[in-house]
Amino acid sequence: MSKKPIYKVIFHNQGKVYEIYARNVSQGGMFGFVAVEKIVFGEKSSVVVDPSEENLKSEFRDVNRTYIPLHAVIRIDEVSKQGVAKAVVHTGKAENVMPFPIYTQGGEEPR
Repeated sequence: MSKKPIYKVIFHNQGKVYEIYARNVSQGGMFGFVAVEKIVFGEKSSVVVDPSEENLKSEFRDVNRTYIPLHAVIRIDEVSKQGVAKAVVHTGKAENVMPFPIYTQGGEEPR
């Protein structure tokens, strides 16, 4: 039996760049949003506690599913093993990240 896939989702939110890990990622039922379900965090048996991951744990504690706007998504990767979830303040100095272009059903191209 193969292992369940795990996804690393990187996105912008309120001036921070979030990196979270989840078991399910899909288009979702709302147009223009990515649904992220079953968010996973590191093992509790770890001796070293990462404060940024603990903050994210408390932020997503009661969340069953979160919807991330498509234009906020930087990257989604299927990975072989889970890393450390984190949220870092976006300084804006290294602007090599472009938002994903969104085309509406009206056929107009974004500006």
